[in-house]
Amino acid sequence: MQEQYQHKSLEPEVQQFWEQHHTFEVTEDPDKEKYYCLSMFPYPSGVLHMGHVRNYTIGDVIARFQRMQGKNVLQPMGWDAFGLPAENAAIKNNTAPAAWTYKNIDYMRTQLKSMGLGIDWSREIATCTPEYYRWEQWFFTQLYEKGLVYRKKSTVNWDPVDQTVLANEQVIDGRGWRSGALIEQREIDQWFLKITAYADELLEEIGKMPGWPQQVCTMQENWIGRSEGIELEFGLVGSDNKLSVFTTRPDTLMGVTYVAVAAQHPLALKAAATKPELAAFIEECKLVKVAEADMATMEKKGMATGVMTQHPITGASVPVMVANFVLMSYGSGAVMAVPAHDQRDWEFAHVYGLPIKQVIAPADGAEVDLNVAAFTDKGVLVDSGDFTGLNSGDAFNAIADYLSEKGKGRRRVNFRLRDWGVSRQRYWGCPIPIIYCDDCGAVPVPEKDLPVVLPEDVTFDETGGSPIKRMPEFYETTCPTCGKPATRETDTFDTFFESSWYYARYTCPDSNEAMLDSRANYWLPVDQYIGGIEHAILHLLYSRFFHKLMRDNGLVDSDEPFTQLLTQGMVLADTFYREKDTGGQDWFQPTAVNVMRDEKGRLLSATLMADGLPVQSGGITKMSKSKNNGVDPQEMIEKYGADTLRLFSMFAAPPDQSMEWSDSGVEGAQRFLRRLWKQVFEHVSSGVAAPLDTTTLDDTQQALRRKVYQSVQKVGDDMARRHTFNTAVAANMELLNDIARFADESATGRAVRQEALEKVVLMLAPITPHISHVLWQALGHDEAVIDTRWPAIDESALVQNTLELIVQVNGKVRGKVQINASTGDEEIKATALANENVQKFLDGLTVQKVIVVKGRLVNIVAN
Repeated sequence: MQEQYQHKSLEPEVQQFWEQHHTFEVTEDPDKEKYYCLSMFPYPSGVLHMGHVRNYTIGDVIARFQRMQGKNVLQPMGWDAFGLPAENAAIKNNTAPAAWTYKNIDYMRTQLKSMGLGIDWSREIATCTPEYYRWEQWFFTQLYEKGLVYRKKSTVNWDPVDQTVLANEQVIDGRGWRSGALIEQREIDQWFLKITAYADELLEEIGKMPGWPQQVCTMQENWIGRSEGIELEFGLVGSDNKLSVFTTRPDTLMGVTYVAVAAQHPLALKAAATKPELAAFIEECKLVKVAEADMATMEKKGMATGVMTQHPITGASVPVMVANFVLMSYGSGAVMAVPAHDQRDWEFAHVYGLPIKQVIAPADGAEVDLNVAAFTDKGVLVDSGDFTGLNSGDAFNAIADYLSEKGKGRRRVNFRLRDWGVSRQRYWGCPIPIIYCDDCGAVPVPEKDLPVVLPEDVTFDETGGSPIKRMPEFYETTCPTCGKPATRETDTFDTFFESSWYYARYTCPDSNEAMLDSRANYWLPVDQYIGGIEHAILHLLYSRFFHKLMRDNGLVDSDEPFTQLLTQGMVLADTFYREKDTGGQDWFQPTAVNVMRDEKGRLLSATLMADGLPVQSGGITKMSKSKNNGVDPQEMIEKYGADTLRLFSMFAAPPDQSMEWSDSGVEGAQRFLRRLWKQVFEHVSSGVAAPLDTTTLDDTQQALRRKVYQSVQKVGDDMARRHTFNTAVAANMELLNDIARFADESATGRAVRQEALEKVVLMLAPITPHISHVLWQALGHDEAVIDTRWPAIDESALVQNTLELIVQVNGKVRGKVQINASTGDEEIKATALANENVQKFLDGLTVQKVIVVKGRLVNIVAN
């Protein structure tokens, strides 16, 4: 064993050992308990960031710990490789997305391996390969045959320059994030999966997932948005047609003063045919991005259609307005507006001078000022005809029954959840396996013709549109039903499609005959899933949906994909900037700034190293390119080593909380590893320790052993149950300090130290695997630490023969006494009263009573 800790030579050697021995490659073993640990796979952008480091270190620590419990542990890795960012990068760098993606994958794989992750690389997948996406094409055709896939026109955010649909997040101030073009609302044909057919089950199962954070469960419940209400009909004046609306507040029905419809509603489009001003307003609405979340805060705009409806109970005429806050994609695209009791309706009514009629009053009789805001709480009905005086709950039932009897409404359960639109007009994605025939319509590609391979050798022209739409050799084909000329679908799948089932493909990535085989049911469900809270809704919801689809197609036996879910916090860092003369800020790397802080860590001054002039602090925020406060993991690994980076990442904060980056914290983590190395080196340099005889230990030796096994007990709980790796690291640091203070160089003392150092190395092995590998062998073990079990508890070591009790006089600490653990209360009281220091504080006082708190303290009450 060399004297100095040298991570640059040590870590590659250990990683080579793992690779040569195929240490992390696993197969199915029915005789062993399986454990499937999975971190969300990365997008191959080309570089790792600190979020990756933290996420994958958390997963690796859990996987390695579970392996030390004797379990058959699977921890795979792959690449979420399709998507628009690759196209943007390809256009920018004048290359094909495939070449850019594969190059990035190769580099990022090397980066991940340098972190020392216990990955089974034999199971690596990339979603952009035909071997992977052929099976989702096959699955799509199966769902099509079962009626769970359909095509319809849908209103989308359309970028006229990039010629593609954009997600709401890609629309910034009404413009495309890349092109800068004004976004249009277009109705185009889109493919949908019927996720709403599983809405009830998706919602119900949330309550059966105790291993998921409550925050995530609540977010999914809200997204699914189950609500009970009434579907009712407003008759159209002068027509036999009806206007259908859904409401969860039928108690407010008597306060309806207008009906609002979406700009794309058929009624609005028909009215616009003879009203140029209305037609212009509808065109204006097409330039607003479609997002339900934006509806509450956007400026309320609208226009009258000239159409009147009849109130379903009173028969009164109510105007129909086109309103920009009504979405055609939600419900029927029409809402009954009750401005007195809905804030959005109230704002619209104030802008356009529409009536505001109060029909709900507070149950406590308080006054309501409708000039200030709507009254949105439930209460007692007023001015509501036969329903006046009912509370909101009773009115719900009474009005529902009335409408049902009159044939004007019915009870209905509605969901906020919409069917999943999976079509994208971009190139770099999985081709949708559909062929269009003039005679046969939309026909799924037969299984024998799958996969439909995406051409990878493509070029982009100045339009930015999908190149396969200009490639007759791709889209020209024949109809598989009638044999006549036909065309392929040139849309590709939403990339959520790939990420919704990748976890299952890891279980059998070499399956060439089926999407999944029997191995899936050995490994699934995933025992521990780790990823960011930003994926709490869509990715996790779509994965749950996909799992149920696969179950119902006989591919898996389980109901849910992930048993335990851990959502890690963000990585934060300081930010520094200077104001530009032209406006905006210049942001500087924290490593380029000299910072002075006081003893409490508060910032005193910050100057740029390059010129010595002051910079301003922008506070601590998430690491990002925009604020130039990211830290390159590769530089940190080169400078400090992967173990140091892993140790700091686990020690800086609990995994589900945000972690502040700290250069001094990283340096502190490396100092700890150097101290550990030094203690082991000094110990083994003195020769081989004798076997430990626990029957001849003195009090000091017993105390260290007790501390060792108390630490094993605590760290095991921190790792397995609590996932508080920061406290696990702290416990090891504390134990190492105790070992350093243990000065016994007798044969028995060295045997006790040997045991203590071994336990520290084993407890740190999941977190700092490289140094643990070397130190374990230095301590005299032939087997690799990765193949060693977690230390068992020696219960006899936890038995405490002597106790130190605090002695209080009238609640204040006045002394300490040592007693035998088996001493009775009366002897404890006598010992406490006889303590020399305690006697000083009892001088002149009369002892009233003595209270013994077993194992902790003695309190003497005197006056």
